[in-house]
Amino acid sequence: MSDITLILLAAGSSSRFDMGVKKQWLRIDHQPLWHFVAQGFEKTEKFSEIIVVSSEADLPFMQNYAEYTFVAGGDTRQQSLKNALKSVSSKYVLVSDIARACIDELFLERILQKKGEADSIVPYLNVTDTIVYENDTIDREKVKRVQTPQLSKTTVLQEALQSAQEFTDESSAIVANGGERLFVLGDENAHKITFIQDLHKIPCLQAPSSDVLNGNGFDVHAFDTKGEMWLGGVKIESDFGFLAHSDGDVALHSLIDALLGAAGMGDIGMLFPDNDAQYKGVDSKKLLQIVVEKLKSFGFCIVNVDITIAAQKPRVGKYKLSMRKVIAKILDIDMSRVNVKATTTEKLGFIGREEGVGVTSNASLKYFNWKMIK
Repeated sequence: MSDITLILLAAGSSSRFDMGVKKQWLRIDHQPLWHFVAQGFEKTEKFSEIIVVSSEADLPFMQNYAEYTFVAGGDTRQQSLKNALKSVSSKYVLVSDIARACIDELFLERILQKKGEADSIVPYLNVTDTIVYENDTIDREKVKRVQTPQLSKTTVLQEALQSAQEFTDESSAIVANGGERLFVLGDENAHKITFIQDLHKIPCLQAPSSDVLNGNGFDVHAFDTKGEMWLGGVKIESDFGFLAHSDGDVALHSLIDALLGAAGMGDIGMLFPDNDAQYKGVDSKKLLQIVVEKLKSFGFCIVNVDITIAAQKPRVGKYKLSMRKVIAKILDIDMSRVNVKATTTEKLGFIGREEGVGVTSNASLKYFNWKMIK
C-alpha cells in the first residue's frame, strides 16, 4: 500500500481570475477542473488517500462528485494546507494546486522516485530570460521557477508550518525550518492557471460540454390573514400575504429550486434553512441574487426560465410583465428568456378553495465557455 497522501488545494477565491467564475469550477467537458485534476492523479494509483481542500461553501457541492476526503480551507494557502495535514497519517505527502492541471505521469514519477532523498522534493524550471531585481541583473543560471506538486516528509512539513511566517510553497517553509530541499526537473506543460489567459497555455484541457442542463422546481404557500403579498418579485395588491419564514414569494422559491436542480446543487432548504433566523422575513429577490451569483461562480450560465403560477386568487395577469422584468434583471438575461404564465385550477383542490398558491418552474443552464475568452 502506498505511503503517500495526496493533498489538492482548491480553496482559493480566484480573485486574480477576474471572471466571476472560480477557476476550480471551470468545466472540462462535464467535469469541474478540480475533479479533472483529482482523477488524473487517482488513475496513477500511487496514493493511499486523496484530500481535496475547498472553501466551506463549496464542500457540499464537491461531495456530489467523488468520495475523496474533503477538508475546509482557511484564509490563506498555508492555513488550508495546515487544515489538510491534520487528516494525514502517511509518512509522505504530495501537495499540488488544482491550478496546475496537466501533470503527466512521467513528470510525477520524476518526483516520486526521489522519495526519501530529502525532506522536500521540488520540481523546477530554468529561466531563459534576463532577470533584473530592482536595478541589478541577476545570474539567471542561479534562478529557478518552482512548481508543484511537491513531495514532503509529513512530520517535517507539519513542523515547518508551525511558523507564523507565510510561505508560498512547502519547500520554502521546510528550508526556513532547517530542512533539506532536493530539486528535480519540472515540466513546461504543468503551467499554473492564474489569469484567464493562462487557460490557452494548458494543452490537456478540452472545452466544456455544450449540453443544456434542465431543472424544475415546485413550491406552495398558504395564505396568511395579514402582511404584504409578493409574487415573482413584484408586490401584489392584496389584503393578505403568505404564511412563510421569508417574505413567502412562492414564485421565486420555485424558480430557485429549478435553478439549483439544473446545476445539481440541492434545493432552497439546503441553502436557506427555514429555521435560520437570518432569513426571517427576508426579501426573496435577495435569495435569488445569492443563487445567481453562486451559479456563476460554479461555472454555470442561465439560458432561460419558465414559470407557471397556479392561483384561483389573486389574479396575476396584469403583473406578469413586471415579474419578467424583475426576474430578468436578477438573472442577468434578456427579458425574452423569462416566461411567466398564470392559470387557475378550476376551483379544484386547495388552490381552487382559495387557500394558497402553487408554482412550478423550469430552468435551463449551460457551462461557462472559457474557450471563447481571448
